[in-house]
Amino acid sequence: MFKTDKNSDFKEAETIIGPSVKVEGDFVGQGNLIIEGVVRGSVKTDGNLRVGDKSKIEASVAAENAIISGEIKGDVNIKGDLELTVGAKILGDIETGTICIARGAFFSGKCTMNEGIKIKDDKKDNGRTINGAEEEIEA
Repeated sequence: MFKTDKNSDFKEAETIIGPSVKVEGDFVGQGNLIIEGVVRGSVKTDGNLRVGDKSKIEASVAAENAIISGEIKGDVNIKGDLELTVGAKILGDIETGTICIARGAFFSGKCTMNEGIKIKDDKKDNGRTINGAEEEIEA
């Protein structure tokens, strides 16, 4: 994810829910998933998830990586990278490794980063940290 060619992770999409498709219930898969339609229930895949700009999802969502352009009403759990594009709208909590939110995207909920985050502080004075900050902080 977060590449110049955003479609490269979806060339091997296992499942596509087209714009005229409405799914109700739990959806579980292992490969890449593209949703262009409506889903109510839950969505879980071990692969990547792409949600199209006209999609409406009323479900909890879980995937390895995701690019969201449509609307999700429910919690989102992404192990790796999550990208919210200009038209994205999420009403629910997010748990992810990394997140990129474009200007114009909407998010209402809490966001938790679940990967270890290292912050390096170059402001040292004779080997001491400034303002109590350590050289590397692990979350």
